[in-house]
Amino acid sequence: MRKFCLSLAAAALVLTACGTGAEDPAGSPAPVTTTAEASAGAPSPDDSPTASGPAADVPALLKFTGTTLEGAAFDGTRLAGGPVVFWFWAPWCPKCQAEGPAVAKTAKKYGDKVRFVGIAGLDKNKDQMTKFVDRTGTSGLVQLDDRTGALYKHFKVTSQSSYLFVSPDGKTRSATGPLDEGQLSELIDQHTA
Repeated sequence: MRKFCLSLAAAALVLTACGTGAEDPAGSPAPVTTTAEASAGAPSPDDSPTASGPAADVPALLKFTGTTLEGAAFDGTRLAGGPVVFWFWAPWCPKCQAEGPAVAKTAKKYGDKVRFVGIAGLDKNKDQMTKFVDRTGTSGLVQLDDRTGALYKHFKVTSQSSYLFVSPDGKTRSATGPLDEGQLSELIDQHTA
């Protein structure tokens, strides 16, 4: 019961801190779990691991599964062994929209050296999420559908625009946006090297 109350309180905090987005009552959230189980679908090229190693070496933070905005299964354990930047955004967030092009440019700058994963949440409308990706030029990033809020909860994120930098050894650092290309690059260089 206490765990339920804490979860409810966390959800209320997210809604209070971030506001509510336009919701699509007919939209059904994509399944998202926070387990290390392998996903059922075949991995896309974007899901390839940056380094191989035993599953026991995967930081707990990367033991999650989700679904991309395109509907493909995604296994977070495939990110282990390399630096990762998680970008938490919402389609109705003006800060997120403003910084999207900088995120896209920074991801292109680092190429395969740093993995970028967008996490679209705090909204129930998948179409708005897809339009956001098209509008901001961030379609080259893996974009996860977090309409349920499970990934925001897994990563303990309570607002958008937020970033979580994960170094190859699993250490983390967080930041809030908006961040321009220079600021984002500086944080990546400081934490993921």
